[in-house]
Amino acid sequence: MISSLYLHSKSANEALRIGVLVDSFLLPAAFRQVLSDILSSDYARLKLVVVHKQRASPQKTVTKKLIEGLAHLGSAEFRRHFLYTIYQKLDQRFARQPDPFEIVDCTDILTALPRLDVLPDENQTVDFPPEVLKSMKCYDLDVLLAFGLVPPRGDVLKSARYGIWSYHYGDTDFYRVGPAMFWEIVEASTCSGVILEVLKEGRDPGQVLCKSIFATEGGLSCRHNAFMPVWGSTHFIIRKLHELHERGWQYLKQTSLPPAPYRGRVATYRSPSNQQLIQWLAPKLASRIVRRLNPLRKDNLYYHWRIYVANTPCSRLLQPSGEIQYKSLPSPAGHMYADPFLFQRNGQMWLFFEDYSYTERRGVIRCCPIQSDLAVGPVFTCLDLPYHLSYPAVFCYEGETFVIPESSSNKDVELWRATEFPFKWKLEKILFRGLLVDTTPFLHNGYWYFFTTIAEPLGNAVFGALFWADELTGDWTLHPSSPICSDVRYARQGGPLQEIDGHLLRPVQDCSERYGRRINVMEILELSPDAYRENSLRSLEPDWDKGLEGAHTYGYCNGIEVLDAVKFLDRDGIKRSTKK
Repeated sequence: MISSLYLHSKSANEALRIGVLVDSFLLPAAFRQVLSDILSSDYARLKLVVVHKQRASPQKTVTKKLIEGLAHLGSAEFRRHFLYTIYQKLDQRFARQPDPFEIVDCTDILTALPRLDVLPDENQTVDFPPEVLKSMKCYDLDVLLAFGLVPPRGDVLKSARYGIWSYHYGDTDFYRVGPAMFWEIVEASTCSGVILEVLKEGRDPGQVLCKSIFATEGGLSCRHNAFMPVWGSTHFIIRKLHELHERGWQYLKQTSLPPAPYRGRVATYRSPSNQQLIQWLAPKLASRIVRRLNPLRKDNLYYHWRIYVANTPCSRLLQPSGEIQYKSLPSPAGHMYADPFLFQRNGQMWLFFEDYSYTERRGVIRCCPIQSDLAVGPVFTCLDLPYHLSYPAVFCYEGETFVIPESSSNKDVELWRATEFPFKWKLEKILFRGLLVDTTPFLHNGYWYFFTTIAEPLGNAVFGALFWADELTGDWTLHPSSPICSDVRYARQGGPLQEIDGHLLRPVQDCSERYGRRINVMEILELSPDAYRENSLRSLEPDWDKGLEGAHTYGYCNGIEVLDAVKFLDRDGIKRSTKK
């Protein structure tokens, strides 16, 4: 769905001419998606495929093959890494589906293109012969996409007007070379990155056109950790081609990421030795065996969210407050309360929230009146639909009360209007169709802005999108700065925007360590239909009660502060969730 936002260009510029550099027509499924996006666009055309072929080995007798095979098995290099070879084979068998690394046939896409074959010389270098480079120049390529295993080098790097673009799986600020997405697990890093770069000579990263930071999926599987980053970055190329066509190369240069000092633990990461793999795997496997053999083990741990309220003189988004006494709101047994929103109407403060049933695995929107002394009244049902609802972004406009609940399970963004507050609501309009989460509206200088996150692939929340419209029910326009954030620590909205003492503040969820680990505070420096800038101010940690593991929604209104926080409870703990 993210790619669909970038398939059409408003520019009258000539279509971009794209080349593809491959080892064969058998490519990973993720790369096929990239090619499909280009074919679906109205401003980019595939014009050439360059196949970097492997030089055929001379015919060998069975005896010679056997001798060479035994020599390889006996080599020091093989002996040093043979456990990692076994690990890779096993990891492939348990890959998540659809596997982005699954090799698929792209003949139907590439066979109709003009083709140039490149055969390496006898030394197996990847330098391209002059005659091939001359032929490539005839196609006047704007961009050459490198999908081969070995990065090209030499004069071929200049064969396209805007260079050779290539993915690098791993944040090059911390992980140079590879293997991709493996050392992030070993080192227990909370984040795993992907970049799209313009290749240059040497091992240092070239011009970084864009980067996304994903949450590392801990455990034992490198393939599992790579699933979200690889699928979640397939839109990089079509997005940057769209910007190139509409805004030009200078804009891509200006928005490229500046070079950063390398902060990896080692200068260059390599495949782990047998000793390194054993040192990492042995304790983890032993721990799992002990847990399985423990008759008192608790396999069913649940996130249990609870709402906390407090009296505070000012919002903590702008400045830290002193020690605050929080009061928790109990939920019925088998339920949890989360995503609190404060809303004042006719002098009465109301608390809107998600009521999630563990049995039904579905949330509904409820509300209750809350007094200045934090006493709460009866709970009323606002929206109870056949699909899951959460994050009730409630607001007032022109005397009417509206709410935009999170309805991604219905694959849309819905605007509801109160016809009999707070009991009855009418669906006013489907604002957007797609897998968007935690959409938060904001009216600023006559324009409506919708801060949201595109959760693609399902469960991922890295693409922080911004849309705007002339009217509340008007058609959405993707903001030219989208994604305004492509980092799992700052992309997902964590409550309503607040204007305090001339500062426009945006709470966001940090989901790097786990879903809803903490709340980060962003200050918006510029907001218009054409421009957006923000920077990070501070973090709000869930440190006001024992056992809290995270917090992800914050609100403040007229001296009352509201947050939610999570603890891990087992099945019996869920049944006792009414107790503090």
